[in-house]
Amino acid sequence: MTNSLVFSFSTASPSRPHSLPSVLHNPKNVRFYSGFKVLCRSYQIENADGFVSTSSDKNDSVVRPWKTSDARLVLQDGSIWRAKSFGALGTQVGEVVFNTSMTGYQEILTDPSYSGQFVLMTNPHIGNTGVNPDDEESSKCFLAGLVIRSLSICTSNWRSTESLVEYLTKRNIMGIYDVDTRAITRRLRQDGSLIGVLSTEESRSDKELLELSCNWKIVGVDLISAASCSAPYRWVDKTDLNWEFSSDSSVTRSFHVVAYDFGIKHNILRRMASYGCKITVVPSSWPASKTLNLKPDGVLFSNGPGDPSAVSYAVETVKEIIGKVPVFGICMGHQLIGQALGGTTFKMKFGHHGGNHPVCNLRNGRVEISAQNHNYAVDPTSLPNGVEMTHINLNDKSCAGLACPELNLMTLQYHPESSPGPHDSDQAFKDFIQLMEKTK
Repeated sequence: MTNSLVFSFSTASPSRPHSLPSVLHNPKNVRFYSGFKVLCRSYQIENADGFVSTSSDKNDSVVRPWKTSDARLVLQDGSIWRAKSFGALGTQVGEVVFNTSMTGYQEILTDPSYSGQFVLMTNPHIGNTGVNPDDEESSKCFLAGLVIRSLSICTSNWRSTESLVEYLTKRNIMGIYDVDTRAITRRLRQDGSLIGVLSTEESRSDKELLELSCNWKIVGVDLISAASCSAPYRWVDKTDLNWEFSSDSSVTRSFHVVAYDFGIKHNILRRMASYGCKITVVPSSWPASKTLNLKPDGVLFSNGPGDPSAVSYAVETVKEIIGKVPVFGICMGHQLIGQALGGTTFKMKFGHHGGNHPVCNLRNGRVEISAQNHNYAVDPTSLPNGVEMTHINLNDKSCAGLACPELNLMTLQYHPESSPGPHDSDQAFKDFIQLMEKTK
């Protein structure tokens, strides 16, 4: 005997129903909600082996009007998460991290600091504003994949030029949706960041994908070389006047800044240019001697992906430059400066990723809501005398900024340019200008 569960909907008025099976006109089977008629039926199918399964239709070959699960996220802890795919198809390995930003998914997609990582968005609804060419933070997408709860079925924004699905497909980036992102986030908070494998290939077994996740490594790998530019160039673009938010960005004096590209975001460069800086961007492997020959007023060490301990060549470059010109380090730059000063860095449990992290400026007590993206941190107890911890993350008390007045040096672990995120920390660019003014 067959039991069934099927949903039928009709927008017909209750007083003028469509011609439907007689069962629909039985009040016990139909309920009216604002003009909708809903019929619930289910049936069970017993196969030749005696197993019973539930189906929405006796004919499983019927083409359904919805997408079914066609992808898997296999984590190194052995958990398997079924999902639906969008964007590119195939198999990809990466480190799974969660981002708590409410908006700005396009800036996140193009942030080079996400190289080698799957970004899970804790905000459930993604894709509703589409994408546009003006919000790019670099020349391409660097992340390994995007994990979201709900994919918007439409876009609604006057700046949008294409959908998120079209955007990722063109850039060969995998994405999955209809997966329990809250459960995965809780797992990451409890166990720490995990290596995972995204796959749409049914030919690959769960065991094979699990082995891939267990054998892939991100610690100790140089990721900044691939994220950096290949040759020096000049940057001139400022923050567009339509988006300029600082009344202090206009300056009368110009400073020449050499910016080391470890995976630099465009808005860091735009903010520096808006404060009157002439910027020369150089590759991550650019020799310190060539930088000093340019006679810059200051040097910026940028953000970038991965483990700072894996790029000893960059630490040596920093060592040769600090003390000779004013220096500003952001994110990866902060960690490299910490190591160059004699300190150590360590991998955090699940890192900081999002546009809503509270940080306290220990010099004045001011609290900033900051944008952050890093999995490593500087151990402040390992730093020598004379190096001051200027900022602290209020969530976990980790080091969020350093200064050494004797060496004309300042750093931030987070992103003062935000993008996405609030503009509380833009003052840091002005502080760097003042640092260069003092030594001019």
